[in-house]
Amino acid sequence: MDTTGPLTLLGIESSCDDTAAALVRGVPGRAEVLSNEVVSQAQLHAQFGGVVPEIAARAHAERLDGVVRDALEAAGEGLNAVDAIAVTAGPGLIGGVMSGVMCAKGISAATGLPLVGVNHLAGHALTPRLTDGVAYPYLMLLVSGGHCQFLIAHGTDRFQRLGGTIDDAPGEAFDKVARLLGLAQPGGPSVEAAARGGTAERFSLPRPLRDRADCNLSFSGLKTAVLRARDLLVAEQGGLYERDRRDLCAAFQAAVTDVFVAKTRRALEAYLALDPDEPVLAVAGGVAANMALRAALEELCAAEGVRLVAPPLRLCTDNAAMIAYAGLERFAAGHTDDPTLQARPRWPLDPTPAPLLGGGKKGAKA
Repeated sequence: MDTTGPLTLLGIESSCDDTAAALVRGVPGRAEVLSNEVVSQAQLHAQFGGVVPEIAARAHAERLDGVVRDALEAAGEGLNAVDAIAVTAGPGLIGGVMSGVMCAKGISAATGLPLVGVNHLAGHALTPRLTDGVAYPYLMLLVSGGHCQFLIAHGTDRFQRLGGTIDDAPGEAFDKVARLLGLAQPGGPSVEAAARGGTAERFSLPRPLRDRADCNLSFSGLKTAVLRARDLLVAEQGGLYERDRRDLCAAFQAAVTDVFVAKTRRALEAYLALDPDEPVLAVAGGVAANMALRAALEELCAAEGVRLVAPPLRLCTDNAAMIAYAGLERFAAGHTDDPTLQARPRWPLDPTPAPLLGGGKKGAKA
């Protein structure tokens, strides 16, 4: 098959709690999203305060066929127009990843279409090439519900990790703070909305690892500081008032933003040492939708002479267009998988450095 011209990839994503399928057409660095269908499971998990893996896996199995059909119909195409099938093969909740991989294998077996396994994190990391045609190398801040890493993207399958979270991902921290304060899930939008009416200076919260000369981050202690501040208020005044929630959210968001600005500055130093022709900092992942964080990063990039690329929100959160595009790059480079493709709960983009979150029997987490 000629992979030098425009390619059409069907993408399937099921790594967490969104069931998604999409069609993308183009060449590496220049592609168009023909359709991008996402079915949320938020209501299924709302009463549990977080994602229940067994419920998520069952919902994916029930919905994948339908969302693939919807993606094809939305694009006005049939499977005969597809050149290959890209599917998230990890990392993620293993039941959900398996559901997507098995669906993709079934379509591949029935149609003879090539199969391309994609790292979910690579989908996020390559999104700036889909949306803005960013050239390699670029600095990537992947900041989501389950992951947080600074990466230099050197190529389709070559990523250099500069640092990341050593405990909670920022999205997890936002979710936990929202639960502590009685706010709705997911926590990111709830905390950001509450913070708009708050006074950050009312509470003095820590900025973990901000002064350490590396690119690693920590959010567990910050979350604990919010817990202690909340408990002190409850003990002093017998409860938590709406003003308290707004001020705590504002203080928490300000602390997270300060840490990110400090660590991004250090990551930029390492990246700019490569002397890229057109320096770019790209941000992706659900937490990248936070407007306070984006504004702070825009100010930093303007000062450093670096272009900031932030894909639209629909492509920052989990979606299948990013998987289809990452698959397009891999397929164009000659990579395909066979029916032995396995679902992987853990799959680091850069396996060289020691794992930030520990390894365990199944290997590095991220």
